[in-house]
Amino acid sequence: MSETDKPLDGRIALVTGASRGIGYQAALGFARAGAHVVALARTVGGLEELDDAIGDAGGTATLVPLDLKDFDAIDRLGASLNERYGRLDVLLGNAAILGLPGPVGHMQPDGFENLLAVNVTANWRLIRSLDPLLQASDAGRALFLTSGAPVGCKPFIGPYSASKAALEALVRTYAHENNKSRLCANLIDPGVLRTKMRAQYMPGEDPETLTPASAIVDTLVELVGPSTTENGRIYDFPERQWRE
Repeated sequence: MSETDKPLDGRIALVTGASRGIGYQAALGFARAGAHVVALARTVGGLEELDDAIGDAGGTATLVPLDLKDFDAIDRLGASLNERYGRLDVLLGNAAILGLPGPVGHMQPDGFENLLAVNVTANWRLIRSLDPLLQASDAGRALFLTSGAPVGCKPFIGPYSASKAALEALVRTYAHENNKSRLCANLIDPGVLRTKMRAQYMPGEDPETLTPASAIVDTLVELVGPSTTENGRIYDFPERQWRE
């Protein structure tokens, strides 16, 4: 890849859930596009594999083994990144959990609270901790993964659907609060891709019939780049268009 093919050259990009699936592919793609990647995940082995892949691609990464439910650690992360870089150009909020599928009335309270902690509260804590760094960028970009769940409200994944609806409201409000700043915050619906979460939701499905997670990388690179000026919107990846 030549310098002219590196749209994220010199950018600092943080990716959550970077040890597998979309997060792994995004982190690798951002590095190939020139960014220094701050890769967050609970799984150390997956982060080390990612680091090797980024190194083989000529990129660089900082590995951060972190459980997103450790909210104090998220606060410390913002302070550490400020001390090291003084800014953050890209935040990709990818990490999420599906929870145990079942009727809404059957879910245990601890499972519901755990799902909200990862899918909603952790993303709010990331915004809270990293907003000053995104504001310090010449073109801060925050992008969060959503899905069609808030619209479809399919049976047996009600808490997951509710968490994504809450995330969409949170991110779009954050975006509108920054209408007059250089920061843009959006969401992306990746549609059906070959991921571990998809396999959990549809265990009988042949994964080889699904589009690989790597297919979304070029779009993610574009959406977190300085040239993207949309704000407070959802990008529908299967349809390749923005929606309200």
